[in-house]
Amino acid sequence: MDKLIAACGLNCAECEAFIATQENDDEKLAAVAKKWSEQYGSEIEASQCICDGCRAGGRLSTTHATTCELRVCAEKQGVTTCAHCEKYGCETLTNFVKFAPVIGEKLEAIRKTLSE
Repeated sequence: MDKLIAACGLNCAECEAFIATQENDDEKLAAVAKKWSEQYGSEIEASQCICDGCRAGGRLSTTHATTCELRVCAEKQGVTTCAHCEKYGCETLTNFVKFAPVIGEKLEAIRKTLSE
Protein backbone atom coordinates (compact mmCIF):
# COMPACT_ATOMS: atom_id res chain seq x y z
CA MET A 1 0.00 0.00 0.00
CA ASP A 2 1.18 3.50 -0.74
CA LYS A 3 1.60 5.93 2.09
CA LEU A 4 -1.58 7.78 2.88
CA ILE A 5 -0.71 10.41 5.44
CA ALA A 6 -3.50 11.70 7.65
CA ALA A 7 -3.82 15.33 8.72
CA CYS A 8 -2.19 14.36 12.01
CA GLY A 9 0.82 12.85 10.25
CA LEU A 10 0.02 9.20 10.87
CA ASN A 11 0.42 6.78 7.98
CA CYS A 12 -3.05 5.33 7.38
CA ALA A 13 -1.52 2.34 5.59
CA GLU A 14 -0.11 1.23 8.96
CA CYS A 15 -3.47 1.51 10.77
CA GLU A 16 -5.20 -1.75 11.68
CA ALA A 17 -8.64 -0.35 10.90
CA PHE A 18 -7.54 0.98 7.52
CA ILE A 19 -5.90 -2.35 6.60
CA ALA A 20 -8.95 -4.37 7.65
CA THR A 21 -11.22 -2.02 5.70
CA GLN A 22 -9.13 -2.25 2.54
CA GLU A 23 -9.06 -6.05 2.83
CA ASN A 24 -12.83 -6.06 3.45
CA ASP A 25 -12.14 -8.35 6.39
CA ASP A 26 -14.97 -8.37 8.94
CA GLU A 27 -13.01 -10.60 11.35
CA LYS A 28 -10.08 -8.16 11.41
CA LEU A 29 -12.47 -5.24 11.94
CA ALA A 30 -14.04 -7.08 14.86
CA ALA A 31 -10.58 -7.74 16.32
CA VAL A 32 -9.66 -4.06 15.99
CA ALA A 33 -12.92 -3.06 17.66
CA LYS A 34 -12.27 -5.44 20.54
CA LYS A 35 -8.68 -4.23 20.96
CA TRP A 36 -9.65 -0.56 20.86
CA SER A 37 -12.59 -1.14 23.23
CA GLU A 38 -10.18 -2.58 25.77
CA GLN A 39 -7.49 0.00 25.09
CA TYR A 40 -9.77 3.05 25.33
CA GLY A 41 -12.25 1.73 27.90
CA SER A 42 -15.37 2.16 25.78
CA GLU A 43 -17.50 -0.10 23.65
CA ILE A 44 -16.46 0.17 20.01
CA GLU A 45 -18.27 -1.76 17.29
CA ALA A 46 -16.57 -3.19 14.18
CA SER A 47 -18.68 -0.85 12.02
CA GLN A 48 -17.06 2.09 13.82
CA CYS A 49 -13.62 0.95 12.64
CA ILE A 50 -14.31 1.15 8.91
CA CYS A 51 -12.05 3.79 7.37
CA ASP A 52 -10.55 4.54 3.96
CA GLY A 53 -8.14 7.15 5.34
CA CYS A 54 -8.75 10.72 6.41
CA ARG A 55 -7.79 12.29 3.11
CA ALA A 56 -8.95 9.60 0.71
CA GLY A 57 -12.44 11.01 0.30
CA GLY A 58 -14.00 7.69 1.24
CA ARG A 59 -15.56 6.22 4.33
CA LEU A 60 -14.64 7.83 7.64
CA SER A 61 -16.37 5.65 10.16
CA THR A 62 -13.67 5.18 12.75
CA THR A 63 -14.72 6.26 16.19
CA HIS A 64 -12.45 9.28 16.10
CA ALA A 65 -11.86 10.11 12.44
CA THR A 66 -15.28 11.55 11.70
CA THR A 67 -14.95 14.20 14.41
CA CYS A 68 -11.17 14.54 14.58
CA GLU A 69 -10.43 18.21 15.27
CA LEU A 70 -7.10 17.99 13.46
CA ARG A 71 -8.66 16.56 10.29
CA VAL A 72 -11.52 19.06 10.33
CA CYS A 73 -9.14 21.97 10.93
CA ALA A 74 -6.68 20.87 8.22
CA GLU A 75 -9.55 20.71 5.73
CA LYS A 76 -10.71 24.21 6.73
CA GLN A 77 -7.16 25.55 6.45
CA GLY A 78 -6.69 23.82 3.09
CA VAL A 79 -3.50 22.04 4.16
CA THR A 80 -2.32 18.49 3.64
CA THR A 81 -1.27 17.96 7.26
CA CYS A 82 -0.96 20.09 10.37
CA ALA A 83 2.77 20.27 9.62
CA HIS A 84 1.92 22.29 6.50
CA CYS A 85 -0.17 24.83 8.40
CA GLU A 86 1.03 28.35 9.12
CA LYS A 87 -0.71 28.04 12.51
CA TYR A 88 1.41 24.98 13.38
CA GLY A 89 1.64 24.57 17.13
CA CYS A 90 -1.88 25.90 17.71
CA GLU A 91 -3.81 25.04 20.86
CA THR A 92 -5.79 22.26 19.15
CA LEU A 93 -2.60 20.54 18.01
CA THR A 94 -0.79 21.09 21.31
CA ASN A 95 -3.67 19.51 23.26
CA PHE A 96 -3.83 16.56 20.88
CA VAL A 97 -0.09 15.93 21.12
CA LYS A 98 -0.40 15.80 24.93
CA PHE A 99 -2.83 12.90 24.43
CA ALA A 100 -0.89 11.22 21.62
CA PRO A 101 2.81 12.25 21.60
CA VAL A 102 3.52 10.13 18.51
CA ILE A 103 1.48 12.69 16.53
CA GLY A 104 3.99 15.39 17.43
CA GLU A 105 6.87 13.17 16.34
CA LYS A 106 5.24 12.38 12.99
CA LEU A 107 4.43 16.02 12.29
CA GLU A 108 7.92 17.21 13.25
CA ALA A 109 9.37 14.68 10.81
CA ILE A 110 7.11 16.06 8.07
CA ARG A 111 8.10 19.65 8.91
CA LYS A 112 11.77 18.74 8.55
CA THR A 113 11.14 17.51 5.00
CA LEU A 114 9.37 20.78 4.17
CA SER A 115 12.44 22.84 5.00
CA GLU A 116 14.85 20.68 3.01
